[in-house]
Amino acid sequence: MIRPATAVTVAATVLLGACLLQPATATAGPRGTGVPSGVSVLSAGWTRPWGITFLPDGRSALVTERHSFTVSVLGRDGAKRLVGTVPNTVAGVTSPGVGNGGLLGVAPSPTWNGTTDQDVFFVHTAADETRVVKMRFDGTSLSDYTVVLGGIARGGDHNGGKIAFGPDGYLYVTTGDALQKPLAQDVNSLNGKILRITTSGEAAPGNPFGNRVYSLGHRNPQGLAWDARGRLWETEIGESTWDELNLISEGANYGWPTCEGSCAQAGMTNPKKVWNPAQGGVPAQLAIAGDVVYVSTLRGERLWAVPIDSTGTGVGTATSYYDGVYGRLRALAKVPGADELWLGSSDNGIDKDSILKVTVE
Repeated sequence: MIRPATAVTVAATVLLGACLLQPATATAGPRGTGVPSGVSVLSAGWTRPWGITFLPDGRSALVTERHSFTVSVLGRDGAKRLVGTVPNTVAGVTSPGVGNGGLLGVAPSPTWNGTTDQDVFFVHTAADETRVVKMRFDGTSLSDYTVVLGGIARGGDHNGGKIAFGPDGYLYVTTGDALQKPLAQDVNSLNGKILRITTSGEAAPGNPFGNRVYSLGHRNPQGLAWDARGRLWETEIGESTWDELNLISEGANYGWPTCEGSCAQAGMTNPKKVWNPAQGGVPAQLAIAGDVVYVSTLRGERLWAVPIDSTGTGVGTATSYYDGVYGRLRALAKVPGADELWLGSSDNGIDKDSILKVTVE
């Protein structure tokens, strides 16, 4: 099953009911509960924002737009400035079996300063592959496109696309199975994986299989974030029954296509939480603030708050917010040094998406 990238029209009565059940501003709870206590539009006029990643100084973020291939800087005051496009990006149907794609994740170098370090990394789909690329960003404009890692098969909406530097300084990249299910279980394939690479695209030292693969058995992984203990969490779009929130371990196998959701198959690692696609699921990205994992959803059109339990390896009861109020939700980032999230709507129409500022308690 391929989930459509375009929003599904919802009857006005259903949307009104959703708004009545879940107001745009949630009631504040005690400090430290992770409850969203307020939401406002930080910046309007976007079209399908896919990735939000803050620059190292924390004062502004780079934001990618999926189908225009543009990159903008968004300040904490809401000011937006276009800084360029990522060349060689191809979205849409280019040949049988090759569907939606575009400009996906973004990750500035952890030591980016616009002068001695200008490196910014992106994931995008080209005509016949998905690529990790590097460009130079001097604070004003993008230049010098370089392919860091190519040869990742592309397909329908199974392109993964999240990219992030880990606490260890290496680059982590999510890749989808490109509609070729067996690739997810092939340890020598780049697809259906979380990759861990150097900034030159080589396998990071210490990887479990001696290549670029960090974990395998993924269908369409969309989000990555590390908690305060340094553990890596991931969101993943399943096929037709279960979507997943996973706690990622080095070398672990997360089951696809043998398992969708939890299963008793030997050697497979089960998710920490699952969602049914029609019941608030299709998770996009995640961010972590305190001991709460926040997950944006596409079909679910809501933000989930999932508390990490006292062991650090399990989760408690999830609560949803803004159900159906803002449409499909994708791009998500924790604001450095603040109890805030930036959350992007998606697929509302040309120039009709927004970046929301969500305050959490």
